[in-house]
Order: sequence, then C-alpha cells, then structure tokens
Amino acid sequence: MTIGIVVSRADTASLHIGEQLLAQGDWTKHEDDERPDAEGGGTYYRDGPFELREFDELHIELDDPAPAFSEEPRLLVFVSRHSGETGALLTGHFTGNFGEAEYGGEDGDLAAAAPSALSAYVEALAAHAPEGYDVAIEGTHHGPTAIDTPSMFAELGSDEEQWDDPEGARAVAQAVLSLRGVAAHRDRQIVGIGGGHYAPRFGRVLRETPWAVGHIASDWQLEELGHPRDEDARAVLEAAFERSGATHALFDGDQPEVADAIEDLGYRIVSETWVRTVDDRPLALARALESSVATVDEGLRFGAHVPDDPEDWEKVSLPDELLATAQNVDGEATRDAVRESTVAFDTIESGTRANGEAAVPNADAYDELIDDLAAILRAEYEEVAVDDDAVVAREEAFDPEKAQKLGVPEGPKMGMLSSGESVEVSDEVIPPSAVLSQREKEFPI
Repeated sequence: MTIGIVVSRADTASLHIGEQLLAQGDWTKHEDDERPDAEGGGTYYRDGPFELREFDELHIELDDPAPAFSEEPRLLVFVSRHSGETGALLTGHFTGNFGEAEYGGEDGDLAAAAPSALSAYVEALAAHAPEGYDVAIEGTHHGPTAIDTPSMFAELGSDEEQWDDPEGARAVAQAVLSLRGVAAHRDRQIVGIGGGHYAPRFGRVLRETPWAVGHIASDWQLEELGHPRDEDARAVLEAAFERSGATHALFDGDQPEVADAIEDLGYRIVSETWVRTVDDRPLALARALESSVATVDEGLRFGAHVPDDPEDWEKVSLPDELLATAQNVDGEATRDAVRESTVAFDTIESGTRANGEAAVPNADAYDELIDDLAAILRAEYEEVAVDDDAVVAREEAFDPEKAQKLGVPEGPKMGMLSSGESVEVSDEVIPPSAVLSQREKEFPI
C-alpha cells in the first residue's frame, strides 16, 4: 500500500524537502486530471510504495488529503517546516488538539498516529542529520485532525535559514524514504502524558527501547484539555489511546487526576523503568510474571529464558543466603548465573541483587543455578559440596580462641596471626597453621 507524501506549496521548507525527495528516488511522473491541481491533482510522482502530491494550502489547513492519492495510503507523511526559537532542529510529531483548535483541525480531536513509523523516522534522522542540527520529537499539536489514515509530520526547522538549507531538507527526505516497508504500528506503544513540548523523556524511550510512542499530551496541551473528570476530556484521553493503538501510558511529571481518569478508562500507567525492563519481552509473559512473582516496580527482572507459552514456567524460592554469599564473592558472575537460569527473578537494592522468588523454565534450570552458585563459592572456600537440601562450604579459618589458648595477646600480634603471619610469644614462634580451625557453613536450598 502507498505511503502518501504531502507537500504544501505554501511552505518553502516543504517544497525543498519535496525537491530533495524527487532528487533521491527513482520517481515516475503521472497526471491526475480528475482532481484540481491545488488539491493534490495534476502532476504527481511515484517511487515504489511512495506517492508524492502537492497541495496549495498549508498542511494545518488541509482536511484529510488521503482521498487525493491513487490508492488508499497506509501512511501519510506531511513534510513541513518547523517554527520556533530552537535553532537548527529536525522533528517529527502527530497532529491533534487535546483542547481548543488554535492552529487547524477541530477542538478535542486527534488524527490517527503512526508510532512505529515515527520511531523509524527519528532513528533515520539521527543518522542523516547535518552537523549543527538537533533531532527531537514534539508533543501532539495543530491540525489536520480529521485523518483516519495513520499519519505524522516530518519537519525542518526552525526558521528561514534552515527552511532554505538543502542539507537539512535532504536529511528529512532521507529519513522519510527510510519508511519503506515500515509498519505504522507495532505490538508495543505508549501514550505520553505531561512534560515539555519537545518531550525528552518520550524521545529517550522512542530511541532507546523497542517501545514506540503515540500521541503525547504535553503540559500545555493538558491545560487545554480541561478537568479530566469532564466527559469531553475523558473522551479525548480515550481517543489518544485508540488513535495511537496503545494500552499503556507513561507520565512525565505528576498529574494525579489525569492518571485516575486513564486508569478508570482501563489503560495501564507504567514507569520508564517498567518500559526499559520489559523491553522486548512478550507482554503476555510480563503480565503473567507480574501477577505471580513480583511487579517490575517492586523489583522483577527478566532472565535469559523466554518460553513460547507465557504460562510455561515454574515459580521457585531463591536460595537467598547462598545468593548473598555468592554475590559478595563475585557479584557479576552471580547475576549472570541467575539470569541464565531463569525466566525472571525478584530483586532487592534497586534491582541489583536477586532475592525472593523466581520463575524458572524447569527443575533442571534451578539445579543448574545451584551448581553455578556453588562454583562461585569455590573461589573463597576450600571445599564446596551440593547436597540434597543444602550447599555445604568448608574452609580452614583463623580461630582466635586457639590463639588465646597459646598465649597470644589481643592487639597487633593477634592481627598478624589472623593475616597469616607467624608471631613470637614467650620466645616461642607460633605459625598461622597452629591457630586454624575447620569451619563449615550450610546454605539451605
């Protein structure tokens, strides 16, 4: 299906981006005599899935341009200027109004978003941006809004110097052409709530995780929304999820009344830690583990095993004492052992130490974990054995009672002996071996 590219003749940046698009592709020229030239008819261009048409009006003043294309587009891309006091900036965003429509579209109306396409576009922008240009995403704003085709704005900014810059226009064009074969949606996308217009938190999520970001209600748009208990405001919030294909919300800042309204609508609010931790794990698996083991925000972390069936795992109690001792011997090796043996595991100390319960793919994996932890202990203990119900560690260690019986006084000589040095007491040399005792410690499993 077609990716429709919308060029506005009223926008110099849009025209320059259009020129760069035509310069880079293998386009063929076509004529549409059934539609006025001002409304996307006349001469248009095709290159594989891309179809480029020009319109006289500014983008924000257009109604739905999808009918102008030769076939129903699967994605609409408005190549446009960006205006603002932000210097050289390449951006992308979705359109809509959470409240009053000051710059096109309708009040309280949102266009269909294309979260996955925006992610791919921003990634390509970062790769092609000329020196001196920043890359960002923006919160949802302005028109057009009456668009049921997934759509996005691809912008060159932020003033005339950049609007006339062929390098900036080329970067936007290259990023748009990178959308060949990219779906508008993916299986994990969020709605952004709060924060500044240029949405740094949501930009990080978009760039650094497999999660895509749909509509973003920045702080200023939330002010336009009205009270979230109001029926119209709730309808707009619900539309943000529906038009984004999202079931999760991520907040930037504290908006308790908006949060209550979103949860009442049946959508889940998650933290950035949750988004990054779940990452590309199957969402059904994450739900099953959070309902049985622990939530991500409580400390759940994921292991290396990803079962095909989200319910195909066994819950076990971790050997916490053994884990704590192994962690003190080699923290990195201990964490690796837990990760390699589990589907997921609970943690303490801000997710740094495994503790509590875990999900394992089978009993053999749990046995392998015990063996790996025992192997880590062997770096500190002379003998480590795995029994049916415990790991038993044995070592010879300094025994202060033996030293006292041999007349070693408290103080420097006692310290020297405990460090492995011989000492002289009453003209008698006492070697470290004389004050060692066998110690045994059991770690229940």
